[in-house]
Amino acid sequence: MTGAPAARPSGLLANLLAGARLVLFRPVTAGDFAVSAPQFVALAAFNVALSALGAFLRNGVPGTLDLDALQVVLAQFALVLLFSVAIAHVVGRPESFLLLATMLIAGDAVFEAVAAGLHFISAEGIVGELAFGLAGLAYLGWGFATMVRALRVAVPWQRPQGMYAVGLLAVLFGLFASGWLRGDLWVAEEETEAQAEGGLSIVQEEVFHRQQTLLDEQLDALEPERPGEVDLYFLGVAAYAPQDVFMREMATVRKLFDERFGTRGRSLVLANSATTLADTPIASVTQLRYALAEIGKIMNPDEDVLFLFVSTHGDAGHELAFELAPLALEPLTPTALARMLHDAGVKWRVVVISACYSGAFVAPLKDQNSVIITAADADSTSFGCESGNDLTYFGRAYFDEALRETHSFAKAFEAARRAVSERERSEHLAPSSPQMFVGAAIDERLAAIEARLR
Repeated sequence: MTGAPAARPSGLLANLLAGARLVLFRPVTAGDFAVSAPQFVALAAFNVALSALGAFLRNGVPGTLDLDALQVVLAQFALVLLFSVAIAHVVGRPESFLLLATMLIAGDAVFEAVAAGLHFISAEGIVGELAFGLAGLAYLGWGFATMVRALRVAVPWQRPQGMYAVGLLAVLFGLFASGWLRGDLWVAEEETEAQAEGGLSIVQEEVFHRQQTLLDEQLDALEPERPGEVDLYFLGVAAYAPQDVFMREMATVRKLFDERFGTRGRSLVLANSATTLADTPIASVTQLRYALAEIGKIMNPDEDVLFLFVSTHGDAGHELAFELAPLALEPLTPTALARMLHDAGVKWRVVVISACYSGAFVAPLKDQNSVIITAADADSTSFGCESGNDLTYFGRAYFDEALRETHSFAKAFEAARRAVSERERSEHLAPSSPQMFVGAAIDERLAAIEARLR
């Protein structure tokens, strides 16, 4: 007498087990998957939760859920469905689109686990850069091979339709591999030493109300312009408090300009950081507008040049983040910054913005009297803004490397662009495509500065 056969897994568990067999190239059939709209939603929700857990383990606490990244992650599933519909029609099996979509995301748990292992290897420096790069390429190849296998199992096809379907899969894979749809659902918020030791906080009444006085004092301390000489003034803005890389970068850049470009006594920084509340004015759009207006009164509009450097996060809506919890600070838009500079009467200016999507600031700011430099184009992210870094990728290449070798802002940009591009290629990152515009009339002013510094 034999017992009844064991019940087959169903629902989410069936899809996870079948997905694991699929990505590990174990025997699997279309019948092993539970296919329905509710099951696809359940599998997608599980993958979102798993992605959030992975980001939490990578980034740790304190931290916060990034709702912008959640939108990006959800967009992945919409793309998978869209491409699955197109592929199923191409091969003449339109009713199989949901099966293919389910199979394409069923193995995400395995990929997430392997990605976590690769992150650990990278963080601990267990292998060299070349070996890690080869592992990354192997990971990508494995991912595409799994997608092709899912297509073969879900909708058996013949040539040439099958080749068209594989081409569509390649496009979908390219979108994922490019990093365009990448985002951590959990973002770390570094607890600064001042917070850990019960230091200053912007919510303390004395600290909050001192900010305007602090800014006025530092503006009053700026040295006046020198008639007949092209003076360079520096204004830095480190706008994002949750990650210390922006404040670290700003400290390096200000020191560089004071020592190498002669701005000592003519430099000012606005920063959002718990460690600088006692001696550095906070960064907000209002503070920036006020600082520009006052500096504009000190400068000779016909002679002097302002170097404005902003380091923060940017988003796809082309807004620069200003954040210092629990204050609700407004973001900075390209048109708002252009208006501030115009109203302040700052005619000659070099504006450098280190942020994702910062290329959107070029068109509104450019004129014949300006140099505009951005760490990325209007549609791309930049890299290196993780907490604990001393500089972003662009900040290191432009300020800490190129501008230590030349006094030319334009020549330094060309060197930095090459360095950033090489680094992104070596790390298999999507190109950030830094941008530069140089107005026709500003060359003479910058040449005078370079000649004096030489």
